[in-house]
Amino acid sequence: VRLVVYETASRSPAPLFNEKVLCGLGRVVAKKKRIEGEPAERTLVALTRFRAIVEQLGAGKPWILATAAVREAENCDEFVRQAEAAAGGRIMLLSGRREAELAAAGILSGFNNPDGIAADLGGGSLEVIDLTPSGMSEAATVALGGLRLEQRAGGSLAKAEDISEKDIGSLDWLSRGKGRTLYAVGGTWRNIARLHMAETGYPLHVTHGYGLPAGELVDFCDRLIKSKRLLELPGIEEVSPARREVLGLGAVVLKTLIQRAKPARVVFSIFGIREGLLYTLLPRAERRQDPLLAFCEDYAVLRARSPKHSHELCDWTDKLFRAPGPEETAEQRRLRHAACLISDIAWRAHPDYRGEQSLNVIAHAALSGIEHDGRVFLALAVYYRHTGGEKNEFSERLVRLVPKAELKRAKIIGAAIRAAHMLSVGVPGIIDKAMPSYEGKKLVLTLPKSLAPLNGERLQKRFSTLAGLLDRTGEIRVGR
Repeated sequence: VRLVVYETASRSPAPLFNEKVLCGLGRVVAKKKRIEGEPAERTLVALTRFRAIVEQLGAGKPWILATAAVREAENCDEFVRQAEAAAGGRIMLLSGRREAELAAAGILSGFNNPDGIAADLGGGSLEVIDLTPSGMSEAATVALGGLRLEQRAGGSLAKAEDISEKDIGSLDWLSRGKGRTLYAVGGTWRNIARLHMAETGYPLHVTHGYGLPAGELVDFCDRLIKSKRLLELPGIEEVSPARREVLGLGAVVLKTLIQRAKPARVVFSIFGIREGLLYTLLPRAERRQDPLLAFCEDYAVLRARSPKHSHELCDWTDKLFRAPGPEETAEQRRLRHAACLISDIAWRAHPDYRGEQSLNVIAHAALSGIEHDGRVFLALAVYYRHTGGEKNEFSERLVRLVPKAELKRAKIIGAAIRAAHMLSVGVPGIIDKAMPSYEGKKLVLTLPKSLAPLNGERLQKRFSTLAGLLDRTGEIRVGR
């Protein structure tokens, strides 16, 4: 049972408060067909506390969702009445179809134009959805939630594999997942991702957007299933005792799903039915917004000196990435604009630590609409904007995750923003009067006479550095 209070309903929602209580409803329903005993009591106590928190925060209307464990309980109606009294609001009892729809909406909310199979593993059920950028085309609910599977298999992982094979194998449309992406949602699967990060020494500890080749994840799940020393695994201390009990079962379901759908890769998501509900409440125009750029826009308003100047940086760097400059894809352009928008978020920090602070904030920020390769690229681009290429331990660990060509792009963007700031000093309405241009082997910056006094040594040095990264010679001229 979880409470999430968001700052506002937006394309990139920011949680103000997040708390969960593991009550074991799926386990008691699988065993007794009813919600009763300690799981029921824990749930009602949690809902009572959550109601008080909502009131204390002054939050708006609570949306209360109930999923498989509640809808499949024989005493569903009776329990819902008790839960509504404790929570102080009407409970939306989701059908399997509606749960799948909201899980699909969560993936649409958390990624940019997702295309693949989305799977949301809860305590009572598994929702599987064939998802395209326009929405879901197929969906199914199967009784493979961790707590439900535990009861069905009697605690036997071998039997759980047989049950998973049968249930998932019945979804003949899963073959459409071949070569696409599998989006994995659910706390148990996120803990599997964390264990993989710990085993490989991965430098980030952000699960959203963490992606792996499907074959590598199948091998890791297989090792988890066969492990006799689960408590000795690196990173296991970060997994709650209640979650440890179903790790092996979660690995069984994930492995089976990958083997049946045959995706090229698996990407983990923290966006599920809660975020999906929020997404469906937004106006259509807002749902169409790019979630990454929406986040960066909001962050620039909160933290940058001038959001308008951040947009001017997008236009200024556009000139550098047009022919005969470096070519870029639509996704590379999107990341460049995101970097420009959040390039000034550390201006209040001590000058010696702006790069380091930007690196840490962006690498670990609650970004959506982006996977880890893009997250690392953004963090390094803004880091280079402040440091000009200096190294620290964390930046060097991140550098190893980026292909050389993308690393050079990050350095070019960082150098471009550094040069532009030497001209504008962060003030809007300056750099749009002095756009860079290519002339043969030269990169030229032409200043109007009104800006000529700004043509000093620091500007010349930084513009020369930028030109060098673009394999050009830099020249600053004063025009009319």
